[in-house]
Amino acid sequence: MQHRIVSREEWLQERTAFLAKEKEMTRLRDRLAEERRALPWVQVDKAYAFDTPAGRKTLADLFEDRSQLIVKFFMLAPGQKEGCVGCSFEADHVEGTLVHLRNHDVSYVAVARAPLTEIEAFKTRMSWSFNWVSSFGSDFCYDFDASFTPAQLADGSAFYNYRAGPLPLEDLSGFAVFCKDEQGRIFHTYSTFGRGLEEVLGTYMFLDITPNGRNENGPNHSLADWVRHHDRYGAPGHVSAIGRWVPAEQNAGCCHGAAAE
Repeated sequence: MQHRIVSREEWLQERTAFLAKEKEMTRLRDRLAEERRALPWVQVDKAYAFDTPAGRKTLADLFEDRSQLIVKFFMLAPGQKEGCVGCSFEADHVEGTLVHLRNHDVSYVAVARAPLTEIEAFKTRMSWSFNWVSSFGSDFCYDFDASFTPAQLADGSAFYNYRAGPLPLEDLSGFAVFCKDEQGRIFHTYSTFGRGLEEVLGTYMFLDITPNGRNENGPNHSLADWVRHHDRYGAPGHVSAIGRWVPAEQNAGCCHGAAAE
């Protein structure tokens, strides 16, 4: 993009005019957040159990001593060995928030279908400390529209991001939010998928105020063009459109990604 070079006075005039648009977006975000909190809830009556480093735990246990729970659906399928690059990028943003969330009545946990041993191996490699549990053998990820059966993938009936259609993978990214009342009842209050997860990506927020922005102009037009596992920057290889690392020596083709809107 070719930029005009102007005087300080002209710059200040245009910047001030643009501020009105920024304030409009801020007020809209506030209104959307208020409307989000006012959405109806669904009671969760089904019993779910997860494998954790401390043994089997129920969904209620994952709240610990808090009333609100954010569940991150992490794309790590059984046998996959390392998580999706996009989910890993997001996880890098979580660590610094945990102390603040926990002291504001919110627990956070990631869940994946991989067995716990595989989760722990990747978590150790990445030096993460957030709670991460396994739903291996459970319906949990399927029931909350983050995982899909082979039959759903084959016939294009998988329901993701609030629409049914063809998908490239058995597991995709998302958040589900739950609340537990004083009687111990659990309610599903909110879920978001695709680009709805960008709000927690502080790196994107920084990039959005720079001259080059996100600069995602490669073959995927997404973070797959540049993001790497944080221990892989500079390594030879690329990230496929479905978020998986492809070493340089492999000639693996990229398949199309899920709708990110």
